[in-house]
Amino acid sequence: MATTKIMPLHVGKGRTESRAIRDIIDYVANPQKTDSGRLITGYVCDSRTADAEFLLAKWQYIAATGRVRGADDVIAYHVRQSFRPSEITPEEANRLGVEFAKRFTKGDHAFVVCTHIDKSHIHNHIIWSSVSLEYDRKFRNFWGSTKAVRRLSDTICIENRLSIVENPKPHGKSYNKWLGDQAKPSHRELLRVAIDNALSQSPANFEELLKLLQESGCEVSKRGKSYRLKFPGWEKQPA
Repeated sequence: MATTKIMPLHVGKGRTESRAIRDIIDYVANPQKTDSGRLITGYVCDSRTADAEFLLAKWQYIAATGRVRGADDVIAYHVRQSFRPSEITPEEANRLGVEFAKRFTKGDHAFVVCTHIDKSHIHNHIIWSSVSLEYDRKFRNFWGSTKAVRRLSDTICIENRLSIVENPKPHGKSYNKWLGDQAKPSHRELLRVAIDNALSQSPANFEELLKLLQESGCEVSKRGKSYRLKFPGWEKQPA
């Protein structure tokens, strides 16, 4: 099994925060690669609305700590994890991706694991929020993190009697946004637009942001320390 280095997700030039996280989630959650979404697992988030939830978590972090960064801020982290062809099932690969993410983040960050089966080698895309579940700190990339990622991935591989292979060469261009041609916007797209509109009004604090979202028709609920957003009439399906 091989993993690439950690890839921090920055806003980048010409992109909003929500566009940046939406683009990467759209890329890894492509239903044509994940058996119509069956091979996607979310941890402490709904995998279909993870981009909105990651963005909301950032605002909760700012509200809790008062710390604000500029364009160099990291919203999420991305790891690609590959397996030797014909050695593992897609379901097992997804399970090991979840195990890797929990162990590497110590279970303290929401994440999604998307298993791609469109190539000869099954591989995972693992995206985790930079903000902790307590909203009091952020994951910081560290010196030697690439080796740490590889070491943990190889350890899990050995524990499950799988081969360790060399890093595959990165390949491929980004997919076109597969939700873009839908006549009716998805619930996640509605949430993204609502958050974009609320942020454009420069809310003074997190409470004001939630108020703006509610005024737009979004239902805001709280479970523990986490907030959930939903528009009326949306039936929640398994993540």
